Amino acid sequence: MEQMDTSLRVTRRHRSWPEALKREIVAASLAPGASVSAVARRYDVNTNLVFTWRKRFGEAAQTSRAPQLVPVMVMPDPPCATPPTTSADIVEIDLPRGYRLRVGRGVKGMVLDALERR
Repeated sequence: MEQMDTSLRVTRRHRSWPEALKREIVAASLAPGASVSAVARRYDVNTNLVFTWRKRFGEAAQTSRAPQLVPVMVMPDPPCATPPTTSADIVEIDLPRGYRLRVGRGVKGMVLDALERR
């Protein structure tokens, strides 16, 4: 009588990916509009593995896509001869350092609550 193997040994297939190919896959996944899942399917790689490689190799590529700062110029309100008239629809809040916040009717109460906590 033949004996059946009941062990739970599972043979797994571990591929060895060259670093150049890993970097190519990462670059393809970082391209504008690219889907990591689609890139993984194209290269027959597990999606989680692509994310792991992105953490390892993609940091330099991601820094070039960092958000750019836009110059902002803060200017004081122009001086006016008469005090501004406020309607019932606008609330003015004087903040430290001479800033003034004008809040219209559509502002939710939680915004004012957040300002109060500051």
